[in-house]
Amino acid sequence: MKQTVKFEVELDENHLPLNIVMEANDGFTNEKNIKALMISAWAAQTRETLRIDLWTKDLPVNDMFIMFHQTMMSMSSSLEKATGNTQLAGALRDYCEFFVKETKIKAKG
Repeated sequence: MKQTVKFEVELDENHLPLNIVMEANDGFTNEKNIKALMISAWAAQTRETLRIDLWTKDLPVNDMFIMFHQTMMSMSSSLEKATGNTQLAGALRDYCEFFVKETKIKAKG
């Protein structure tokens, strides 16, 4: 079985993202109003992370802070699940607490 996820980026006249749409062939994970996107992929042969970071020009900075916080919290959980290294995952969570204080965002949960 294969799953396809496609991102379509609408650009303005200066090639800045206006809107991002996500479509998946399962029909359940479609989203028409994405304001930021961060994709990381591991290129095994070159041992490098390939990245795409996009955000629309109307994304408020505070919303970007919230996205970064949620992404880092998710990364800490993934790190712990994938490696079993609770110490490193905990250190990342500690940084996330610092990030919340510095950005003055309110963490969910």
